[in-house]
Amino acid sequence: MKKIIRSTFVLFAFALFLQSCDKKDKFQTVIPVKGLFSLTGNWSSLGITSKAALELAAEDINLYLSDKGANFRLYPTVDDTQLDTKLASEMFDKAKSDKISFVIGPQSSAELAAIKPYSDAAQIIVVSQSSTAGSLAIPNDAIFRFCPSDKIEGAAIAATIAKRGFKGLVTIARDDAGNKGLQSATSDAFRAKGGETINLPAYSTTITDYSAVIASMKTQLTSMIATHGADKVGVYLASFDEGVEVMKLAALDPVLSNVKWFGGDGVVLSTAFLASANVADFIIKTGFFAPSFGLPTAMEAKWKPVAARIKEKTGTEPDAFALVAYDAMWNIAYTLEATNGNTIDFAKLKSEFVTQANGKDGIVGTKTLDAAGDRASGTFDYFSIVKEGNAYVWKLVGKSDN
Repeated sequence: MKKIIRSTFVLFAFALFLQSCDKKDKFQTVIPVKGLFSLTGNWSSLGITSKAALELAAEDINLYLSDKGANFRLYPTVDDTQLDTKLASEMFDKAKSDKISFVIGPQSSAELAAIKPYSDAAQIIVVSQSSTAGSLAIPNDAIFRFCPSDKIEGAAIAATIAKRGFKGLVTIARDDAGNKGLQSATSDAFRAKGGETINLPAYSTTITDYSAVIASMKTQLTSMIATHGADKVGVYLASFDEGVEVMKLAALDPVLSNVKWFGGDGVVLSTAFLASANVADFIIKTGFFAPSFGLPTAMEAKWKPVAARIKEKTGTEPDAFALVAYDAMWNIAYTLEATNGNTIDFAKLKSEFVTQANGKDGIVGTKTLDAAGDRASGTFDYFSIVKEGNAYVWKLVGKSDN
């Protein structure tokens, strides 16, 4: 019954799309693009802003295509994966049966890993705006990632932490490919800078009681403080929204609440961290900051108006990951423009997608891909929470050196 309702809704939405087109706008083909984002689950702030980015991109792209006299238009629809690997796999399988040629998302590396075993055979170009796991950096597959990998992000934040004089880090991560990849990359890079790390085992994605995690962190941190001093050690947490629960408990602990904290990109701009005053105050007290793929100042005239439109549509400030989803839609449009809307020859479609990515900048800057189809470079913006009047807000507090 759910599948019937969903299919009926999609057909109804498609009919509205056709009705909304200018009657003078003549075209022959509507090419669907499927978004797979978390809209109601973990990390939903990114999913919601990414959905808005796709919708706004489609508006802009279809005006461009109309002006160019192209014979096709793009039509995005978004499914809610809730950051669940099983749901993501089911939705990808549905996209395959619907003969969709382009998927933007999933947003997490765990979801992307779940669809990887059959994504190539499906002959679907998959573009994740935010997966970073190095384990998915595989040449010649059909998965592309428009953000820098965990190795690039880990090296950036490790360099910043080391430059600030820290000697030790206790690291902990959610048990998924992306966050564990960030934990490993950050730890490796920090040790390469001469620092000491203690990497705790990843915590399960299904637990709700984090007291054992907190106890383990405290034990290792106490030992590290004895060696380096409390002002020279910190905690690195790679998480999604469940990090709120970790911090609620950490805020009650005199050891964990009196050292600096750092994080991975999965928490940046999350509204879940703003909703708890205790957590927001903990972030302020511990000087916590986390990186997000950076927005280049030189491209501000291009990305800032789009960011403003997304915020107006969602009420949430988008980060670079969401804006990259906008760029992904445009890269699909340029690819189809080069093939005259033809999606039958998959090898040609994939080759042209790479050509367009390497040849045209997006609103977030250069999209040049490495041999594995991932963004080859990037800098990072650091975000933290501040209190403005009676409200807590995320604010840009720094940038990486690379």
